[in-house]
Amino acid sequence: MNETIIALLGYIAWMVILLVALAVYRSSLVMRRKRAPNGFKADGSDSPPFGQRLTRAQANCVESFAFIGGLMLLALATDSAVITNGLAYVLLIARLGQSLSHLISTSNLAVQIRFAFFLVQVGICLFWIMRLATKFMA
Repeated sequence: MNETIIALLGYIAWMVILLVALAVYRSSLVMRRKRAPNGFKADGSDSPPFGQRLTRAQANCVESFAFIGGLMLLALATDSAVITNGLAYVLLIARLGQSLSHLISTSNLAVQIRFAFFLVQVGICLFWIMRLATKFMA
């Protein structure tokens, strides 16, 4: 199977997993009567620390999907997955690493690790942009 398709599916599945985790987390607060169903801020800033991190990790995946998913979809739509296949799994692992480090801690070390994972993703995307641009502008 095509690595880009698998990585794209993994990325989308991860966003859904984080969304479900956020729904379960918030539902548990409501069921324990610690929060009203309509008492959550969208950015999670009014939640306990883990709730804030979970909210931001999920939102960060959605925000990054525009360029990560967009490039993968472009490669698939233009029969150019050969460009993205080689690093697709690396990008997915970096995405998962960024989210997991976000969920675990906000210590200085964790933030630096999270940023390193983000830089890997951006670097891969820049590489893909250059390769795709070279292919289509030649």
